[in-house]
Amino acid sequence: MSSLPSLAPRALYQEVAERLRQQIFARVLEPGSWIDELRLCTEFGISRTPLREALKVLAAEGLVTMKVRRGAYVTEMSERDVREAYQLLALLESDAAAQVAAHATDKDLQELQQLHEQLESQVGQRDAFFAANERFHMRLLEIEGNRWRLQIVTDLRRVMKLNRHHSLFKQGRLAESLDEHRALMQALLQRRPEAAATQLRMHFQNGLAAAAPPGSAAA
Repeated sequence: MSSLPSLAPRALYQEVAERLRQQIFARVLEPGSWIDELRLCTEFGISRTPLREALKVLAAEGLVTMKVRRGAYVTEMSERDVREAYQLLALLESDAAAQVAAHATDKDLQELQQLHEQLESQVGQRDAFFAANERFHMRLLEIEGNRWRLQIVTDLRRVMKLNRHHSLFKQGRLAESLDEHRALMQALLQRRPEAAATQLRMHFQNGLAAAAPPGSAAA
């Protein structure tokens, strides 16, 4: 039985929460699946107290759903959940892109350009592309500087990792996404706020269409 490092009680449940996040994102714990607390306590070498505190953290993030007298389950996203998350991301991030195009320093834009180039270099390596894509989007928000927007988008992006129909899984979508990033980057470098907002909004609209299961309204 592997045990977690000896840490202060507060740090321990945070470490447990992070391990559970990674298991959820890696689909070791599948969306909709029941979380076996006794098994996890044995696996992590911990008592149920830090595990339950960790589950509360993940429930607040939307990754875990607590059901009365049934325990904790990995959250499963409905088609409506996916649609609404994409719509919010489109609103929040497109406005951030406009602000960055208008107010970012040349150094900030150069940093985004470098992140975009990293994205370009990861074509054909799906997991690396996902990671580079997220770094670009989150850095754009950090540069814009609205901490409330950043917090909301961080939570939304965590939950979006539960989506079984991730848009970039669809054949051809990764290349389309990269083309959209190129257009966004061009609008940012040219300091065209409206164009930057439009490009990022379209990016999410196309992602939603690709993420929709066959036969759904958004397909």
